[in-house]
Amino acid sequence: MLVDDIVQDVINDYVANGKRTRAEVERRWKLHLKPAFGGRRVSSLTTADLRAYVAKRQAEVRADEGDETAEAIPGAKAATVNRELAILKRGLRLALQAGKVQQVPHVPMLRERNVRTGFFERDQFESVRAHLPEEIRPLVTFAYCTGWRVPSEVRPLEWRQVDWQAGTVRLDVGATKNDEGRTFPFDVLPELRKVLEDQRAEADRLQRKGVLCPFVFHRDGQPIRSFRGAWAKACKAAGVPGRIPHDFRRTAVRNLVRAGVPERVAMQLTGHKTRSVFDRYDIVNEADLRGAVARLAASGATANRQRIITSGKRKA
Repeated sequence: MLVDDIVQDVINDYVANGKRTRAEVERRWKLHLKPAFGGRRVSSLTTADLRAYVAKRQAEVRADEGDETAEAIPGAKAATVNRELAILKRGLRLALQAGKVQQVPHVPMLRERNVRTGFFERDQFESVRAHLPEEIRPLVTFAYCTGWRVPSEVRPLEWRQVDWQAGTVRLDVGATKNDEGRTFPFDVLPELRKVLEDQRAEADRLQRKGVLCPFVFHRDGQPIRSFRGAWAKACKAAGVPGRIPHDFRRTAVRNLVRAGVPERVAMQLTGHKTRSVFDRYDIVNEADLRGAVARLAASGATANRQRIITSGKRKA
């Protein structure tokens, strides 16, 4: 049995269970795993081979795929390598369960430091937006306001998901990472409402020219596939190199909490399922912190006044 066979089993399993990340598995196999393990017999695969693969991936010099303008970055990240190893690990487990192999090697996983720290202050966001191509600006404004995921939730957004009468934009059940639907009221947020109104006006203009575009965000009626190169250039020009669109997600959560929105409601708007998001993103309720320090200050002042009063009584 070949490694190719167990990876195909993983792909078949994804198809059977309706997982939306099948294309990602196929991409990782084609670009990274197949060159290293394609044609190898599963029985010859060892933990040492897998460790050698990890070392090789960490030593590579890469650039963002499909983006010739991006600067090369040394080494694949631990999370990236783990996603690749997870494919092999799942394939080996499926083969073992089916009785196709008698034993499988240990798959060494890397430790991930999954702490996100990137946030956009308002002036930083506006500076980056000003340096982006005009057709990308509405998309990033929507992401900044909502905190929705750019690749899977904002870019593919269609007009059928915008309810003008209710003043909401929604994500369908099964279209999000946790498969739950989501609703964001846009009519009460002027900046977000203007983005959608302007995009609707542009869609109507294209329709008068005979171009029907179902997408809210587009390039002359065509879906926006990628803007990595433009994004990198804009961040560099704005003085915030290295930022990523996912920073909008944590920024939106922080902005909601700063505005006094309860954490549970903020999570519903952005689509975070567990409160661990606040720990991972290092988001705190600054109003609570300020109130706590104010109480500490008041407590100190009270104690000081009490000492003065007590001292005065003793002197008397």
